[in-house]
Amino acid sequence: MIYLALKHLHVSCVVLSGAGFLLRGFWMFGDSPQLQQRWVRVFPHVVDTLLLGSAITMAILSAQYPFVTGWLTAKLIGLLAYIVCGTVALKRGRTKQQRSVFFVIALFVYLYIVTVAVTRNPGGLLVWL
Repeated sequence: MIYLALKHLHVSCVVLSGAGFLLRGFWMFGDSPQLQQRWVRVFPHVVDTLLLGSAITMAILSAQYPFVTGWLTAKLIGLLAYIVCGTVALKRGRTKQQRSVFFVIALFVYLYIVTVAVTRNPGGLLVWL
């Protein structure tokens, strides 16, 4: 029962995190003042903390760990790539063109991570191609 609740929390946070990234990306490209609001800067950290916490707890409860279970290893590596690309896309990119390239890459990495989770296959979306 606890595992199922954690899984629902995790999936909800995945959706909120992805939607929030997409929204912040659109605001960034449109030079929106919304990006300066306090909740826009704080909310992603809250969601991502819950996301990571639920993932770690589910891994412990299910005794499935990265570097032991292939699909979890793929998700972890994908997560690191997503964080790097997302940071360049929203903050560290020097030009809008560079930010837009990393934004699109981050969205594809996000899609890859989700499809790895759904299929429990390290190939993720590549399995469907």
